[in-house]
Amino acid sequence: MTSNESENATATAPIKIAVMGAGSWGTTFAKVLADDSDNEIVLWARRADVVEEINEDHRNGDYLPGVKLPANLSASLDAAQVLKGAAQVYLSVPSQTLRENLETWGNLIEPDAILVSLMKGVEKDTGLRMSEVIAQVTGFDENQIAVISGPNLAAEIAKEEPTASVAASTSKVTAAEVAKASTNAYFTTFTNRDVIGTEFGGILKNLIAVAIGIVNGVGYGENTKASIMTRGLAEISRFAVAYGAKPKTMVGLSGMGDLIATSESPLSRNHRAGEMLGKGFTMREVLKRMQQTAEGLSSVAPILQLAEAKNVSMPIVEQVQLVMQGKMAPKDIAPFLTTSTDTPSDE
Repeated sequence: MTSNESENATATAPIKIAVMGAGSWGTTFAKVLADDSDNEIVLWARRADVVEEINEDHRNGDYLPGVKLPANLSASLDAAQVLKGAAQVYLSVPSQTLRENLETWGNLIEPDAILVSLMKGVEKDTGLRMSEVIAQVTGFDENQIAVISGPNLAAEIAKEEPTASVAASTSKVTAAEVAKASTNAYFTTFTNRDVIGTEFGGILKNLIAVAIGIVNGVGYGENTKASIMTRGLAEISRFAVAYGAKPKTMVGLSGMGDLIATSESPLSRNHRAGEMLGKGFTMREVLKRMQQTAEGLSSVAPILQLAEAKNVSMPIVEQVQLVMQGKMAPKDIAPFLTTSTDTPSDE
């Protein structure tokens, strides 16, 4: 065998990929990684019944009812078993539990593995993005870390509806490896090196989706929602650029694309949470009724703190916080936002 043939054989050899978190998004992305692939995909779950159902029936009925999972996807309760030998590790746990989880099993990750964040949130106490938490807790080099973001509603992807997303890393090689593993017949992953913009796009659009949900719950129409969505894009773009994002990233898949998908879809947890607030439910009631985490709710306060640090005006997010706190009637959020003198940026 020639050296070139040897390199090609190595490049195409199947690898083991771990997905940590068996909720709707973690399971869906494990399916994405397994479909059209010879790779071994192992999913870590907390519940024995979920593991049993995935391994025996190839289903996760609690989160993806009616969806058949690929044969090369298995599950385990044992984090050590899941992580051993994994060349890529995809993290899909609630953002506020990431640090705790990594402190528990982060030392089990192979030292040369690529770590990929599927999460869209900022840590409450620190204001750190998920990729920053990963680097801080694991000590991994930033070139080993990637983030994936885009207009990715899990239920639609699980049904294999055509979708695109973005893998971002400071390393072109890392981004390309992640894109290669996560591209199949129905899911296309593009690459860029703007980790900040890609990550903040996924985080910030959740806040605007809550706002759109609020006005939808109140009963306002399409003009109002379109106005807030458009102004919201300008608002989150100002914020992201202030923190080092590239403006063009915010009008791409992980910015505008994700914003459109999340703001209007009833499949969006953040939209549903906002809609309940708009209908008069308190935050306590919303949290009690939500079966899965709506990351936008927990990101409002830390994002506003980060905005204040950079002197960035975020009137939409500020009004969302007031509604969440019960200090503003949901019906008052739209009139304020459509008459405010704060002019949207051209960025």
